[in-house]
Amino acid sequence: MSSNGPVEDRLRRIAHLDMDAYFASVELLRYPELRGRPLVIGGRRQAMASGEFQRLSGYAGRGVVTTATYEARVFGVRSGMGLMKAAALAPDAILLPGDYETYSRVSRAFKAAVAEVAPCIEDRGIDEIYVDLTDVPGETRDLAQRLKDAVRRATGLSCSIGVTPNKLLSKLASELQKPDGLTILGFEDIPSQIWPLPCAAINGIGPKASVKLEGFRIRTIGELAEADPDFLIEHFGRSYGAWLHEAAHGRDDRPLALSREPKSISRETTFERDLHPRQDREELTRILLALCERLAQDLARKGYLARSVGIKLRYEDFSTVTRDHSLSAPIADAASLRDAARDSLKRVPLDRKLRLLGIRAGSLVKEADWQAPPAQPDRVSEPGLFDRPVS
Repeated sequence: MSSNGPVEDRLRRIAHLDMDAYFASVELLRYPELRGRPLVIGGRRQAMASGEFQRLSGYAGRGVVTTATYEARVFGVRSGMGLMKAAALAPDAILLPGDYETYSRVSRAFKAAVAEVAPCIEDRGIDEIYVDLTDVPGETRDLAQRLKDAVRRATGLSCSIGVTPNKLLSKLASELQKPDGLTILGFEDIPSQIWPLPCAAINGIGPKASVKLEGFRIRTIGELAEADPDFLIEHFGRSYGAWLHEAAHGRDDRPLALSREPKSISRETTFERDLHPRQDREELTRILLALCERLAQDLARKGYLARSVGIKLRYEDFSTVTRDHSLSAPIADAASLRDAARDSLKRVPLDRKLRLLGIRAGSLVKEADWQAPPAQPDRVSEPGLFDRPVS
């Protein structure tokens, strides 16, 4: 394979569209007075005292940063960081809880706007998509700008777009001029634009691989491209080593996955403090009931039924257990999810404090494809999910 990539890659125009600081940007639509100030999304929703926003310096708990505005990122705050650590870096930053129903609604709006311009879309999550522009009439830069304009009209938000011959390069390109960026690259731009980047910039090179590469004094994508393929295969395995070599040269012939059926949908939450199934029974029951409600909303919004329901518990020592319960007929409503979760909870020890609780709808089937059997008498539910003897 030549360094210019396969013929089909040279003919493709693949865009990666990534919303800028998505959750935080949605919140700024609601609170425009916070624009230009460091803002962090994370933690639990709570009442606003005297109309004042909570500052990170006043936070105490186990929450993590979901996202942050660019004004907060300059202090070192990043997604996945503990809020307590973020508070030490940016104590004056404003802290807002996540509003995931709104984020989902805005996500649907920006994707629908993009589909009006270019219908071939691979959905990569709530805030990013790949778009195939190959067969869309128009000059590449004009098309990319049309996508950006469509997103802004539909949502009031900015996005960054990278357009290249393949998905790997486009994801890299979309990060080069954030926020509100538009980057168009060809294979001829790889040495100047891609090779100076750190190896970790490539999606698929994680922390462990980055550390191992650095141990061989391979820090940039360019240095990775210069590495002997046999050396990479020897130290990283045949499949991953060969992929590292190809990725460093910008080679990627993956097609867009235009239809992705989820295997499961889940909701989980980490508590602000450890909760015991006995002493905190009522609170745990309320939390899981709320998770069931939100999971039911997710299923309804996406048009799926669940043929199995699982629960996930993480104890205070970070050990985790999961249990699944198969169903005789698929379900989607909160009450049925609650009953199935209770059946799964009967098979796990509830004798230690918990730090995380989750529920998962699995073995999904499209609601439109399901032929429902005759209705059965309603099942009588017990008062609470955790209302059973524990040792």
